[in-house]
Amino acid sequence: MSAPTSRRTPRTVAVTSGAIALGLVLAACGGSPAADGGGGGQAAGGPECAAYTQYGDLSGTTVSVYTSIVAPEDQSHIDSYDAFENCTGATIEYEGSREFEAQLQVRISGGNAPDLAYIPQPGLLSTLVQDTGSVVAVPQAAAANVDQYFPETYREAGSVDGTLYATPLGANVKSYVWYSPQQFTERGYTVPTTWDEMIALSDSIAAEGNTPWCAGIESGDATGWPLTDFTEDAMLRTAGPDVYDQWVAHEIPFNDPQVATALDRVGSILKNPAYVGDVTAIATTSFGDAGLPILDGACFMHRQANFYAANWPEGTDVSENGEVFAFPLPPIDPALGETILVGGEFVAAFADRPEVQAFQAYLSSPEWANEKAKATTALEQTGWISANTGLDTANLLSPIDVNSVEILQDPENEFRFDGSDLMPGAVGSGTFWTAMTNWVTGASTADALNLVESSWPQ
Repeated sequence: MSAPTSRRTPRTVAVTSGAIALGLVLAACGGSPAADGGGGGQAAGGPECAAYTQYGDLSGTTVSVYTSIVAPEDQSHIDSYDAFENCTGATIEYEGSREFEAQLQVRISGGNAPDLAYIPQPGLLSTLVQDTGSVVAVPQAAAANVDQYFPETYREAGSVDGTLYATPLGANVKSYVWYSPQQFTERGYTVPTTWDEMIALSDSIAAEGNTPWCAGIESGDATGWPLTDFTEDAMLRTAGPDVYDQWVAHEIPFNDPQVATALDRVGSILKNPAYVGDVTAIATTSFGDAGLPILDGACFMHRQANFYAANWPEGTDVSENGEVFAFPLPPIDPALGETILVGGEFVAAFADRPEVQAFQAYLSSPEWANEKAKATTALEQTGWISANTGLDTANLLSPIDVNSVEILQDPENEFRFDGSDLMPGAVGSGTFWTAMTNWVTGASTADALNLVESSWPQ
């Protein structure tokens, strides 16, 4: 399970990797923003607006957007709407709230749903579709974008019972191990390409009297989620993607022996004092701080997603030869390949007015993906990416972001969406988190998995 969006949205960091700082020139489309900076009002023309003519003249219309993304991370989103507003004449009203998940359902129940909402987990989308009946199926133009520009994994994650109800927005790549290229070079370590090589390296580091791994799962109300991601990665590497799909859909029980094998594989690292020091301290170590000891050589590897780039201190050299970077979490069984764990957010509509359909289509287009990347870069932020194959990596600031997008855009790669995000909310962001916290503080594998299985909705 990924951290809630409000916890994992990238913070501003400096990247001194030799990457060229890219200036931002948002498409003015020949018009001037509204006096309040919100854009919209009257559609503009000109060649800059050619890609926006498909949406028609939306002058005088307003689309409300409700998300969990709050200041300062919300600014790049707001800036990314400028071209759409200026070229169509629509006005986008953005509202971010830390109480998003609870308040969204309250607003829906009260007949005050937003036009669009950014859904952080597909499990929540499924709940909204099945329990409220308020989500509008994705219209043709937006659905066509999803089919053309996104991996099938994202279409499946945005669908409920085969119907596409939400379009992909941001994305993340989970199957990474963070390390220090500079430290590895100085100590003669080689980046492992197999799980066995990674364990051999861990043993070598431990034999030198050092700590090979760092980890932390404390994340407030969401404590435990980093372990769900690690377990999902292990499931893909020990049982394979087909069994993973069965597990996520509860076609096999949560406590199936194959799940126990995967969790024990994680335990061979995180429950090994020679690898992590005080195992129980993992539960009280902040997710955001967990990997930072890599900078001091106090530990050497940290399994975490691409968005962890936002947690390094300002000025950290995040690059292939820098202070920190990340390598792919290696495969365990060569016969099972190297399926990549991914995540992301989705856009769901609660109204079907033309301007709402147009803006949802825009958010699934290459134009928006590139405007968002440029806006993020202009604010010197990193950690935001999209699975949209129309995203130009030249618009990204950080090498890890570029690397992640290249992974997502490679048609040869096989992906699976974050399992806990797909599971029912009571499980994926409930007992799964609790069970993993219990497990790392002493509970057995069987007890942890039995707890989750017993909580699965009947």
